[in-house]
Amino acid sequence: MTSRWFEPPRPRVLAHRGLAIDVPENTLAAFERAVRAGATYLETDVHVSADDAAVLAHDPTLRRVAARPEPVAGLTVEELRRVDLGGGHGFGTLDELLHAFPHARLNIDVKTDAAVPAAIEAIRRAGAADRVLLTSFSDARRRRLITALPDAATSAGRSLVLRARAASVTRSAALMRRATSGLGALQIPERVGRMTLLSPALLTAAHAAGVEVHVWTVNDEADMRRLLALGVDGLVTDRADLALRVVSQS
Repeated sequence: MTSRWFEPPRPRVLAHRGLAIDVPENTLAAFERAVRAGATYLETDVHVSADDAAVLAHDPTLRRVAARPEPVAGLTVEELRRVDLGGGHGFGTLDELLHAFPHARLNIDVKTDAAVPAAIEAIRRAGAADRVLLTSFSDARRRRLITALPDAATSAGRSLVLRARAASVTRSAALMRRATSGLGALQIPERVGRMTLLSPALLTAAHAAGVEVHVWTVNDEADMRRLLALGVDGLVTDRADLALRVVSQS
């Protein structure tokens, strides 16, 4: 597909939840560090607050990030800002991220159906549809997002990833085209359990269908080099600083 999100040259380095080396993940400080390191692609996750704001958060609760049991959706934005995620950093919003880094391209994983309207409105307010890629494990949720924001890019949800894998295994170009219709990317781990998702056959078939392949979450330099040599188009990584260096050397 054609989208401004895909204009920069490949390979792409997607800063997974920012660059959280000495600051908490998915905070504005983590994204600032990623941008300072040279990242132009920022990956984040969105839940919704009790007052219907799109909040930068991967988990549905505060348990892992703040050792508290409350759900993100049970607190207002102001209450979430006061949650200490470490070093005095609290939760931020999608509105804030879009406005803080107006030249960055965002990869946004919308985690719940309830977060869909808030994410759409935040992107519309920022006029940012053409610099975001919208994704979700749920293909139904992804379709809701892209229907509302047709200028945005999108990547496959779980069911379409499995269909694309099946197409690569059966060497069916027609099945791959159907599985990836309307998509700009397949964003996948190398494997899930015993199932291998990434393969030379999948890369070849996806590229023939005009779709990029981005692999997550890749933090080891040797793995980065191996995957780039294999021909992947993007690395989703917690260490954007390392990945940018590897890309510059490749």
